[in-house]
Amino acid sequence: MSTLFDDDSDFRPDAMGRAAVEYRSAKSILTPTSGYMDAYDFTLNPYSGCTFACSYCYAAFFSPSEEKMRDWGYWLTVKENALDLLKKRRNKPLDDKVVYMSSVTDPYQPIERKLKLTRSLLEELVGWHPGVRLVVQTRSPLAFRDVDLYRRLPRLQINYSVTTDSETVRKAFEPVCPSNKVRLRAVRDFVEAGILTCITLTPLLPVENPEAFAESLLETGCRHFIVHPVQKAKGRFVSGTRPEALTLLERMGWSDDRYARTLEVLGGRLPGLRTDKAGIFPLV
Repeated sequence: MSTLFDDDSDFRPDAMGRAAVEYRSAKSILTPTSGYMDAYDFTLNPYSGCTFACSYCYAAFFSPSEEKMRDWGYWLTVKENALDLLKKRRNKPLDDKVVYMSSVTDPYQPIERKLKLTRSLLEELVGWHPGVRLVVQTRSPLAFRDVDLYRRLPRLQINYSVTTDSETVRKAFEPVCPSNKVRLRAVRDFVEAGILTCITLTPLLPVENPEAFAESLLETGCRHFIVHPVQKAKGRFVSGTRPEALTLLERMGWSDDRYARTLEVLGGRLPGLRTDKAGIFPLV
């Protein structure tokens, strides 16, 4: 079986910043969906774990062990055979299949800048599955690197995560993530490049000035928006927010009432703002 590293690349770090990196072969790369994600046919996760380490992230609950769940943000697994697995689909086109990349990681981890695993998967989709309906979820400006490939997928949607208007809040919940300013600039770049783009306010963290926040979102040129509240408790199909984030939310006074008032303002200013499960339905 071939892997991403058959070209003898010497870029194979065992750490990125504070996170340990390991390389493993996955059993599959396209995972059939169910429950909350049933609007999609498959999820595609090039990595396991996430070095962005957002304190609220539900994906930690899908860690392979309790230890890794506790250490969320401090480990990343590279699915080194991901491209090989996708190549096996060449005789089974993904035409009209809806694929969500990614559900439990960000496909644009910092290591992706040099590793180019996500880019290799996009190249495979462009070459062999141009009829796929692809939704890419990210918070990284690195995603714009692959705009040349995105332009070659007729049914593509970029979901770009913006969770607050406050750098104080962002640093409290997402200390190693790109700044709000950088994210809004990335959204504008995608819109100006003609890419169908949706801003995902998911979850919506404390907002300082809802009116000004709405205006800053509209200034990107984006006209598609999704908002979800922080999931404070586990449901049948939805994992709950991690305890440390709930403590921060309580300290910042982000109550259900304050969320509702903010949502009312955003809903009055952002066209077609979508909420609840319907919000994740693909636009492509």
